[in-house]
Amino acid sequence: MTSPTKNGLNRRSFLAATGAFGAASMAFPHMAISQDGRVLTVRSYSDLQLLDPAFRLSLPEDDIIREIYAPLIEPVAGDEWDWRPVAVSSIEQIDDTTINFTLLEGMQFSDDYGEVTAEDVKFSIERIADPANESPYAGDWAALDSVEVTGTHTGTIKLKNAFVPLWSTTLPTPASCIVSKKAVEGAGGKLGTEPVAQFGRYMLTEWVPKQRTVLKRNPDWPGEPGQFDEIHIIPIEDPATAERGFEAGDLDYTWTSVSSLPRLKENPPVGSVVLEKPSLAYVWLGINQDNEALQDPRIRRAIQHAIDREIVVDAAYFGAASVGNGIVAPGLPGSRDSVTYDYDPDKARALLAEAGAEGLSVTLDILNQTERLTAAQVIQANLADVGITCEIKQNDSGTFWSLGSKEGDYFMDLQLVLSRFSMQPDPSWATVWFTPEQVGVWNWERFNSAEYKALHDEGLVTSDPAERDRIYKEMQRLMDESGSYVFLTHEVIGAIHKDDVEPGLKPNGESLFAQFKPA
Repeated sequence: MTSPTKNGLNRRSFLAATGAFGAASMAFPHMAISQDGRVLTVRSYSDLQLLDPAFRLSLPEDDIIREIYAPLIEPVAGDEWDWRPVAVSSIEQIDDTTINFTLLEGMQFSDDYGEVTAEDVKFSIERIADPANESPYAGDWAALDSVEVTGTHTGTIKLKNAFVPLWSTTLPTPASCIVSKKAVEGAGGKLGTEPVAQFGRYMLTEWVPKQRTVLKRNPDWPGEPGQFDEIHIIPIEDPATAERGFEAGDLDYTWTSVSSLPRLKENPPVGSVVLEKPSLAYVWLGINQDNEALQDPRIRRAIQHAIDREIVVDAAYFGAASVGNGIVAPGLPGSRDSVTYDYDPDKARALLAEAGAEGLSVTLDILNQTERLTAAQVIQANLADVGITCEIKQNDSGTFWSLGSKEGDYFMDLQLVLSRFSMQPDPSWATVWFTPEQVGVWNWERFNSAEYKALHDEGLVTSDPAERDRIYKEMQRLMDESGSYVFLTHEVIGAIHKDDVEPGLKPNGESLFAQFKPA
């Protein structure tokens, strides 16, 4: 995958020097597992922060939201991307801009909010699309014209124009989850961490922050029920800690660290199954171009040239992941074979000298996980080699996911950040987070390009694969040229489960709780 040594730094010597894979400091919260198999206990990589489909913050919240506020459709577990109905008895696209749906009858909101109706569907979709609500997921419904209610349980989704990602990244995600119009309006327009008017296959019955979330099967759900009586979700940020918890018998299923995959595949724990799935996610080093110290593009370009991406990825993942060249994963239109910058510390030093930035000091914010820390320490060493001092700042998940928010007080102080975004199977779901509208939301690099935005909009209505490939490659070239991105990897997804559990997973390894089954 890489040459063993570059500039005197290799994975083995680096890890020996840093001791990066020391014992995790977090104590694992013990949870008893039901002996009859009707309780499923799974690990989540962060605790919930917001249970509102329009304003969710992370993938672990998606997993919960999908169960307590059922979507119209969801992905099918397996190795091929497909979808299946959840809250609808039928849904059909009549033409490029018309989708008719019929809801399941008998779906009842909890807390005496009554029956789920097409009016609630209209409200749920249009509140995400409405620019006034500033939902970070408004792009999922960028083509929406309106939702027409045609009956108590029937309606029509009307689009302004053809929208290629509709069936891959919008309808099968929490962007189609249904909330109660009456409940949301009664809550002031936004839901928090205490769900109201639940109606899905499971109901959230307990949340102990940083310890567990408990979902119980909804006995009143009129569709296909979940296969477990309860699902216990344990938030464990560090995957190495989760692996030890699994081996101790405290978990039925967990994602693993990518770096642990070779060891686990070679010697799986007794009674377990180890999985490796291709990932759509992307990991990158972001550079805040509006930060006072980083506004000069020559400085940002110097940082790009200073980072040895192969060594960073090899050290963090122990050879289990490959270097990635953008935000679009292999197999999707727009996937690239290279970036427009290379590892060249001499060029980095020259650019810093040209910009008068010798002796620069920066901070690098990361999520407190072993792989992120290892990657950050290699980046720190790379930057030191060209004369940049880098302080690593570790954050828990609750802090990290708000660092670049315009609603906080840190977004202009943010300098470098090591991030990972999960993905849906369409390139537009990668590019949407870096449009101008996302500055101060998810666009923490504050990259602001009208040309990029125009290309993103073009990609949403372009169906020709070759043309879409050109569009998304050009968008990533613009990201390169901004100097604000160092693309690292798409990872792979590692998971381990007990052999008496059949996990319900998307093709990229993400969980679908209601599709887990006893084996």
